[in-house]
Amino acid sequence: MIYDIAVVGGGIVGLATTRELLLRHPHLRVANVEKEDVWSKHQTGHNSGVIHSGIYYKPGSFKAKLCTEGRKLAWEYCDAKGIEYRNVGKLIVATDASELGRLDDLMVRGQQNGVEGLEMLDAAQIAEREPHCRGIKAIFSPVTGIVDWGLVARTYGEDAKEAGADMYLGHLVTAIERRGGVTVLRTPKGEIQAKSVITCGGLYSDRLGRMTGGERDPKIVPFRGDYLILKPEKSYLVKGNIYPVPDPEFPFLGVHFTPRMDGSIWLGPNAVLAFAREGYSFFEINPIELWDALTYPGFFKLATKYWKTGAGEMYRDLVRDAYVQALQRYIPELRPEDCLPGPAGVRAQAMAADGSLVDDFVFEGSEGVVHVRNAPSPAATSSLAIGKYIADDAETRFDLSKPAIGV
Repeated sequence: MIYDIAVVGGGIVGLATTRELLLRHPHLRVANVEKEDVWSKHQTGHNSGVIHSGIYYKPGSFKAKLCTEGRKLAWEYCDAKGIEYRNVGKLIVATDASELGRLDDLMVRGQQNGVEGLEMLDAAQIAEREPHCRGIKAIFSPVTGIVDWGLVARTYGEDAKEAGADMYLGHLVTAIERRGGVTVLRTPKGEIQAKSVITCGGLYSDRLGRMTGGERDPKIVPFRGDYLILKPEKSYLVKGNIYPVPDPEFPFLGVHFTPRMDGSIWLGPNAVLAFAREGYSFFEINPIELWDALTYPGFFKLATKYWKTGAGEMYRDLVRDAYVQALQRYIPELRPEDCLPGPAGVRAQAMAADGSLVDDFVFEGSEGVVHVRNAPSPAATSSLAIGKYIADDAETRFDLSKPAIGV
């Protein structure tokens, strides 16, 4: 069989895209191709479970537009499917005067992005919302929520399957070739042929891009983030999401406090170089992938610029007391003995050759193919909107009016 479109990637973006294509064009033959034996095993299954408001992102960027749109679509989708979510809100807290300028700028940015209901709180108002949180000023976002994004992604997958998609699990794409107007995906289990291909490869998005002659940059450099979990008897310390004021030059949001749908409270994550693209612990090392990251020219430039920040993150990764000390800036009552080891995630961070970290979604197209080259947070919140954007692009770029002929 020759498919009209094959979507590579069974994470939340790939599944949302597969679903959207078939909702719009039920006549299409669509395949979803995933290397793992289950959907949403990596980034989707290891994130903090936050429905982001859209406050952080540069106005006019893909992130700003698609996050705000995607959040509303996520609410509608979860309501329609009976998936539980909670709008627990979020405080972005300044703990000293040096952060106030950035906090004010963030408030303006959120308003420009159309985030609803933002409030600026003083210390007394912070204490009303989070009695155990210390801060001198904070932004409160009432539309920030929590959900199980893994469940949401799997539901997207079931939608796509019911709409007629062929879902290939355990099929690792090792090469992509163009033959006589057909794109061929080579896997150890055989070839999958399609008129057009869309890749949503997450941690391997750069490799998939280069398989079709795409640009070398941006390069995916994996960053591991470890969480702590608050002991259940200490859960009273946190009611909603509590975040620091972000560093505008660094794309990670800093350690924060996140309630989960199961009632637990996650603390973190930090951000350190992962020693493998799927390296979820300090001891998981893939020498080839590690060397690939370390020898990329942009990484050396990044490390030179942020060596103090990186050293601090690594120290906190190895020394729990130091990790907790960073959290105590917001919850002074927190003690190391209040925390348990938690899970870890690996973030696919796109990096440019000049060492800058790409802080927006990146899409790239060529003959018969569209690549999602960078889709870090808030990709889960944005997933339905990203799916719509990619489907729009596919309608313009590919000829979807004539179904493929099976062979």
